[in-house]
Amino acid sequence: MDSARLFLALWPGPALRRELLAQRAAWAWDGAASLVATDDLHITLHFIGSVQRARLPELIAGLKVPFDAFELRLDRAELWAHGIAVLLASRVPERLLQLHAALGVALTKLALPTDSRAPRPHVTLARRAAGSSPAAVTEPLRWRARGYALVESQPAALPRYSVLQRYA
Repeated sequence: MDSARLFLALWPGPALRRELLAQRAAWAWDGAASLVATDDLHITLHFIGSVQRARLPELIAGLKVPFDAFELRLDRAELWAHGIAVLLASRVPERLLQLHAALGVALTKLALPTDSRAPRPHVTLARRAAGSSPAAVTEPLRWRARGYALVESQPAALPRYSVLQRYA
């Protein structure tokens, strides 16, 4: 395949992934719900789309931006339109906004698309979950973001996402 479908994301470590799974397990899921694979849970920062694989070295170098660690508190569970079940942060840390903006500038320099909407950090727990019931978040999950990742989406593979480069 000559192209790769890419996005930038916050990628959880094993301990946080276990917490995300525990939160997901607390929901009352409708039989039609399609749970996101455990290894695929993440927060998308920027969706890039299809890029020629020959450009990957250029992208890997060009997407390295200054990064300051921050904490994101996932404190709300919601069911969005079209049956998207999410865990999200009610407050977006300033350092996350700075990272999102810096990555937007880097993408523009690489002649790649950017999303101009304000970031709404969330983890998608399931799709087609319209009849499901969110579980209240009694204790916010504390995501200590120490880096971000360039990730490839491979719809026919499991896990569906493959981390190509980690940035700290």
